[in-house]
Amino acid sequence: MQTHTHRFRVIGALVFVTVAVVVGGDAAPVLADGVEEPGVSDLEEVITNIRNWVVGLLVALATLLLTIGGIRYLLAGGDPGEVSKAKDTLKYSALGYGVAVLAPLLVEILRGFVGLE
Repeated sequence: MQTHTHRFRVIGALVFVTVAVVVGGDAAPVLADGVEEPGVSDLEEVITNIRNWVVGLLVALATLLLTIGGIRYLLAGGDPGEVSKAKDTLKYSALGYGVAVLAPLLVEILRGFVGLE
């Protein structure tokens, strides 16, 4: 029973560190005197901002899934059910990275639909 508690503590610590690294970066922007108010002036800028947020979110989630899948695989101990779950998590992570790579292409298609390009 103690080994399961230890595993959950290790997994929890690794997930916490991963989230802290992904989210932590430069989370608090520095505001300077004389800087104009943030805002957007056209639809193209809005679409670009949305794309950047979506790609960042997808990469962060895929990295989290990659970390969880790797930890599950390492801690599976040869149990076929746990190994299968770990492999599924790694597949979902790869899918997340694939969608993040394709997001700029999808945004270009969206720009074509709204008549920006």
